[in-house]
Amino acid sequence: MKKDDWDVFKIILYLILFLLFGIIIITCKSKPGEFIMTVNGPLKTSEMGLTLEHEHILVDFIGADSIDKSRWNSEDVINKALPFILQIKEKGVKTFIECTPAYLGRDPVILKDLSKKTGMNFITNTGYYGARKNVFIPKSFYSLDASEIAEIWIDEFINGIEGSGIKPGFIKIAVDPADTLSSEHRKIITSAGLAHLKTGLVIASHTGPDKPAFEQISILKEMGIDPSAFIWIHAQGGTVEGNIKAAREGTWISLDGVRTRPDLEPGAPNSIEWYSDRIIELKNNGLLHKVLISHDSGWYDPALPEGGTFDGFTDIFDSLIPDLKSKGLNGADIEQIMVKNPADAYKIKIRTY
Repeated sequence: MKKDDWDVFKIILYLILFLLFGIIIITCKSKPGEFIMTVNGPLKTSEMGLTLEHEHILVDFIGADSIDKSRWNSEDVINKALPFILQIKEKGVKTFIECTPAYLGRDPVILKDLSKKTGMNFITNTGYYGARKNVFIPKSFYSLDASEIAEIWIDEFINGIEGSGIKPGFIKIAVDPADTLSSEHRKIITSAGLAHLKTGLVIASHTGPDKPAFEQISILKEMGIDPSAFIWIHAQGGTVEGNIKAAREGTWISLDGVRTRPDLEPGAPNSIEWYSDRIIELKNNGLLHKVLISHDSGWYDPALPEGGTFDGFTDIFDSLIPDLKSKGLNGADIEQIMVKNPADAYKIKIRTY
């Protein structure tokens, strides 16, 4: 090969290598917030699809001191839940976020089995549930400070839950609907904030009224955490003015408990029409991008014969969405609520000022 030919060949080779290197960098670069954590491991947020963001497969209300996995048979739970999961799969649901916390019946192995049987994504959680006057909090909680509790939750994210290898995709906590948070509940939200700063897991807090919501948001802000790291669960228990104020700060407004209730007059509190009116009010204030909705439904109860009555997960599709469309929302609006918002809310990202 002549020298001139060799020089041309080297230039072409360098150009090819440069282009390949650029493609690799663009393809492999991992930006914060590109993925969620499912029971099967990380998943790109773009693959979440239609999502139900607050539902339950199993809940055991016996209390933290008495709960034990021997109280239920996994196959019985799966067989009870499976037909209802297949129903929503037919409606296009791809991701199911299971909100049962530790000491209330959290069983990530059951969720992994359901994922295998259905091909759907399931997400479980870490955290402690302080509502109902702390009956679902373990005794060890009282001897630990906030940083020590946070380390328990961080360890579950790093190493998996209870030796299963399954990692949580969010932090689920709960506080009582009081005017002022108790010292225990201030410790819970502080622990959640510390865990968020290490893991990037969003904090989903069963809350209800305005006052405990804004007190939790204030504590997180004092820790340098942006309100977008906080999901106000049962925000329908707050005022629409409170929802709007919190959403403008960045908080996720989760309107849970969407059920078709024939006993309620149309437009009565907690009716389908009432939920759709709340959503439209948020949209009219330019805040549809902060709205989450769920049935908060299910579930297998080990205390009841054959697990009791299992309520399904279709009322949003059968009743709420048609009502929203009749009032002017379009397909893009529904996609915003059911696809884009859950992906943005549950993505793994440390959110600070």
